[in-house]
Amino acid sequence: MGDYINLRGHEIWNLEWPNNGQAVVLLHGGLSATEDWDRYLLPAVESSFHVFAYDRTGQGRTGDQVGSLHFAFQTKEAIAYLEDTVKEPAHLIGWSDGAIISLMVAIQRPDLVRSVVAIGANYHYESGGEPIDLWEVSEEDRLEHAERSPDAPDALDSKVERMWKIWNTEPTLSTQDLAKISCPTLIMASDDENFSFSHITSMYEAIPQGQLAIVPGTSHFLIKEKPELVQAVIKDFLSDLTPPITRVPVRRARIT
Repeated sequence: MGDYINLRGHEIWNLEWPNNGQAVVLLHGGLSATEDWDRYLLPAVESSFHVFAYDRTGQGRTGDQVGSLHFAFQTKEAIAYLEDTVKEPAHLIGWSDGAIISLMVAIQRPDLVRSVVAIGANYHYESGGEPIDLWEVSEEDRLEHAERSPDAPDALDSKVERMWKIWNTEPTLSTQDLAKISCPTLIMASDDENFSFSHITSMYEAIPQGQLAIVPGTSHFLIKEKPELVQAVIKDFLSDLTPPITRVPVRRARIT
C-alpha cells in the first residue's frame, strides 16, 4: 500500500487506498508519520472516499531537506501533492501540524480543497496555552526514527530542536486569514487542549462555513483517546457539507 514517489525531485513516502469516491488526504502531526494515526481515522472515510496520505519531508519515512519543518515549506509540499498525486480537489483531514497545514492550503489554494477537518489546530503560536518546552528524545523514539527514516540515526535530535523553535514562532495566521477559507470546515478539539478555548472558538468563528466540535474527556491526542467518537463526528460532517439548518440560528443567521 505504501511506496516512495518522486514529488518534484524529492522522494516521499506515499500511501493510497482503493478508490471509493472523492479524494481525502490525511495529514499527520508534527514529527510523526502516517502510520502513527491512519488507523484511527480510516474507519470514518475508507469505505466512501479515495484516501491518500504521505509522510511529509523530514518526517516518518520521508527524508529531510533544508527548511522542511517550517509551515510554509510543508504547505507548499501539500499543494504540490494535491496537484501532482491526487489530481483533484480533496477533503483534507489533519491533526495538529497537519491540521494547520490543511487550513493554510485552504487559504492559499481554495480550488484544491472541498472541505477541511482540522483536529487539534492552532492558527497562531501565541494561542493562550502553556509554553512548549524542549523535550528529551527517548531511546524508543531514536530507535523508531532509525527504523523508519532514510536520514542519519542521530538526526532526530536536531529535528526536535528545529521543531521546538518553529512551534514557538509559527504559525502566524490571523482571523482575517481564516476568513478567506471558503469551504466547509470542521474545527475539532479536546476539552483539555494545548490552546485556550478563546483561541479555538475565535478560529471557528472566523471561518464562514465553520463548525465546531469539542470532544469531552480528551487531550490533544483525542484521535487516540476516543477514536470512535472522533470518527463519528467526521463521518457525520462529511455526509452533508451543505450549510447546517438549525432551529434557532444565531451566529449562522448573521452569515450571508
